Amino acid sequence: MSEVSNTSLQDKLFDLFLYFGSEWVLELLVVLSVISLVIAIERCLHFLLHRDKLAALRDELDSLLDKGDLDGAKKRLESSRSYVAKVALDGLLVFERGPATIEETMRSSMKLARLKMERGLIFLGTLGNNAPFIGLFGTVLGIIRAFRDLALNTSEGSTAVMAGIAEALVATAVGLMVALPSVAIFNFFQRAIRRRAAMSDALGHILLAHAKREGSKGKAA
Repeated sequence: MSEVSNTSLQDKLFDLFLYFGSEWVLELLVVLSVISLVIAIERCLHFLLHRDKLAALRDELDSLLDKGDLDGAKKRLESSRSYVAKVALDGLLVFERGPATIEETMRSSMKLARLKMERGLIFLGTLGNNAPFIGLFGTVLGIIRAFRDLALNTSEGSTAVMAGIAEALVATAVGLMVALPSVAIFNFFQRAIRRRAAMSDALGHILLAHAKREGSKGKAA
């Protein structure tokens, strides 16, 4: 009874795979590639809109704080749309509360900024890791159909099988074509985020240094 049940299940799965074939896998990969392209363009525009000359920002902030010009430093940070400036501004707003508060505030602000910068990137990373397997699945389905065609038409022999397998391998090729750009774009944006996080940390150290200096002056007075 169990063997009959297993055979029946295999026949149903076989019929299902033959019915759908590998075409839907190719269509799925095309749809996923379009979505990844839209995300990549949206992220590029997002980062462009929130860019700034970070090295110059660091030097200007250090110079203004060295002069004790907190209002000037605040205006400079408010004029920038970059996440680095936003994180530093949050730290500057609690400057009078001391180094510990500045550090915790900036750390919290950076976590929120990272969430905004990473929006949509998880899709690119997941697609880059799994698109080859989706394509491989399509290839397997295509090979199943190729051997079915051989069983139904033995006169053409290996020619029918080779043609079917060659067609099925297109799914794997498309999967790789979708995966490679997705991985590259994902790594590019991750590097951009790490750079901004590092610069935020650098600005945080500048704020902490000046806050500690002001605290030392207060104690000396």
